[in-house]
Amino acid sequence: MTENGQQNMSEDDDFMDTQEQLPRDIEKEAEDEKNTGNNFYKQKDYFKAIKFYTNAINLMPEKAAYYGNRAAAYMMISNFSSALDDSLKSVEKDPNFFKGGLRMIKCYIALGNLTAASRALQDLKSRDPNNSSSYASETTNINRLKDLEISADKDMNNNDYRRVVYVMDRALEMAPACVNYKTKRAECLALLGRYNEAQEAANEMLRANNLNAGALYVKGLCLFYQDHLDKARQHFLQVLRVDPDHSKARLAVKDVKELESTKQKGNAAFTSGNNEEALKLYRAALLICPNNKLTNAKLHANIAAVYMKLRNYEEAAKECTAAVKLDEGYIKAYARRIVCYQELDQHEEAVRDAEKLHKMEHSRESKQRLRDANIKLKMSKRKDYYKILGCSKSATEEEIKKAYKRAALKHHPDRHSHGTDEERAAAEKQFKEIGEAYSVLSDPNKKMRYDNGEDLDDPHGGMHDVDPTQIFQTFFGGGGGPHQQFFNGGFPHGGRGGNPGFTFSFG
Repeated sequence: MTENGQQNMSEDDDFMDTQEQLPRDIEKEAEDEKNTGNNFYKQKDYFKAIKFYTNAINLMPEKAAYYGNRAAAYMMISNFSSALDDSLKSVEKDPNFFKGGLRMIKCYIALGNLTAASRALQDLKSRDPNNSSSYASETTNINRLKDLEISADKDMNNNDYRRVVYVMDRALEMAPACVNYKTKRAECLALLGRYNEAQEAANEMLRANNLNAGALYVKGLCLFYQDHLDKARQHFLQVLRVDPDHSKARLAVKDVKELESTKQKGNAAFTSGNNEEALKLYRAALLICPNNKLTNAKLHANIAAVYMKLRNYEEAAKECTAAVKLDEGYIKAYARRIVCYQELDQHEEAVRDAEKLHKMEHSRESKQRLRDANIKLKMSKRKDYYKILGCSKSATEEEIKKAYKRAALKHHPDRHSHGTDEERAAAEKQFKEIGEAYSVLSDPNKKMRYDNGEDLDDPHGGMHDVDPTQIFQTFFGGGGGPHQQFFNGGFPHGGRGGNPGFTFSFG
């Protein structure tokens, strides 16, 4: 290497040494990072602002204002926990940093920590008593939130869950990051049966913290109230793993276990035919959790099934009504109430239920149910020949004959010959209906058509061509025979459709 080359290399080394020995202006670098962060803050690009404020803090970690700036950016993206940490650090670095103290109070309020907010506010007042106007709104918000908490607790004790939701909504306007307020609101939504809203609120909290015991409890509550007892129990047990002292979850586990056990015992009693025991167990299960509407709707329907088995259709209908009041979409309860109404001859009510059920289901089965209900309604408006004769719909031919004999003897007009004109007219009308009833029920073809709800000769089921006296004479004879002692002459006052001289008398 030449002498000139060696000289040039020596000069380059001297230049590099000089560069390395130049002192860095850390403070200027930090300020540049902060100023860049401020620019992004003004542009509302808070995430980039946070990045540059962090660079400034890393360069000068003892600078209180940098923590304060980053706290302000965190607040703008609703990250109040991180904002609180930075506010605390800013005050720690500089106890007289007023903005840091004020931001700390704002963060405590946003997080719903009113005790810490009040303490921080008192500390700020003691250090800067002449600047009360700067924290006037924080003072108002703290007092307002305390009042709302008292109101919510009172409403919760009164089971006024709708009011609690309203109060918590107002509170969250001032404390948007308060987990307790969000949890109480979500719980009340579940208690009101607004399960989708409650689950959405719980999921939002779990996205922020997947071990949030309150949110897990709300999800379990929604499952419990939607009659998913096994899944609900799993959620409540998960809550207790996260927070062993969660009293509501512990009580919920107990309720789920007791409800499942009591309901299963009731089902077993019903299946074995022990109806009174089944009623006792189902009613006991209803008392376990009055807020569990869907499960309790099923319990009412189960009680209805027991009463139907006992043929107590009036009580069964009441239980079905209680079931659909708790669950307006409970198809099985409507179906059972239709049967009860029909057994109670309340056919118009049965048709209304069948129409509603068909709109809900719109199935072949519901269509047939509605058709049958309308037929029975139509049948109910015609004369009930079985009722007129005083026999059951399952009566045999011989039983129908015996029923006719009893009814005809009891209501023959001659037996009421000494009554008033109204009484005699009523007796003759009833006697004629008895003849109509027998003429239909004694004829297999007519009886089948009548039982199927088909029209006979008259739209209202009447048979104008029936001669009740002729039917009566067929049974008891008009002259001679063992029944002759009952006859002597005709119908009173000249007779109505009978033979002249024919009279019926009871000895």
